[in-house]
Formats: sequence, C-alpha cells, structure tokens
Amino acid sequence: MKLSMGSVSRAVLRGVVVAGAATALAVPATAATAVTVVPSVATPPGLSCDTGKHEIDDYTGFALCRNDGSTTQTFWVHLVCGWSPDVDGEHVILNPGQSGQSTAHCAGIGTGIGEITVQP
Repeated sequence: MKLSMGSVSRAVLRGVVVAGAATALAVPATAATAVTVVPSVATPPGLSCDTGKHEIDDYTGFALCRNDGSTTQTFWVHLVCGWSPDVDGEHVILNPGQSGQSTAHCAGIGTGIGEITVQP
C-alpha cells in the first residue's frame, strides 16, 4: 500500500482530533461545577463588582455591581462563550449607592463561559 504525504497528514490530523476529543470527554462532570467565580478582567471606574457563573449552569454568568461613585452609572455583563457567539446581558442603570445585577446565557452548543467582563 502506497501512502501519499496528503493522506499521511490527514491521518495524523484525524488521530490528534480524536485524541483531543477523547481527553475532553474524559473530564468528570464534577470538575466543571467546581469553579463558580470567574475573575473580571476590568471593572469600570466608580463601580465595585462581583462576577461569576451560576452554581449549577456553566453557561449562565452574572455581574453584581454597586455604584460607589457620585454620578449615575450604566453597566452590563459580557460573556466570552468559547465556540458559541459572545453575549451581553441586560443594561442596568444605577444611581449613586444602588446595586444591581446583569445576567447573560451562552448557547448550549459551546464550551461554556471562558471569561466574564463588566462593560460600562
């Protein structure tokens, strides 16, 4: 049997993809639920925020913020969703001293939330 370079490359690539998929599927379900808080990359000035994932749903994320400034602030949560399109939560308007939450949900076909940020 004579193999060309193209068929050898495809065979190697196919083996890498199959091995990667098997490794990803071998991760126990409990490992995915162990992490509930994802650090925010940056918080807009005047807001103090906590971000995280829903405890039993790796596809739902939130930003809970308090307006520590002296002017009205608007914010929303932004989720980086891996293989699915990124999503934004509802826009929340806070007067000074108020708190509020924005939530969003990644599509179920992806890998879940990779990053959570708070947008001004």
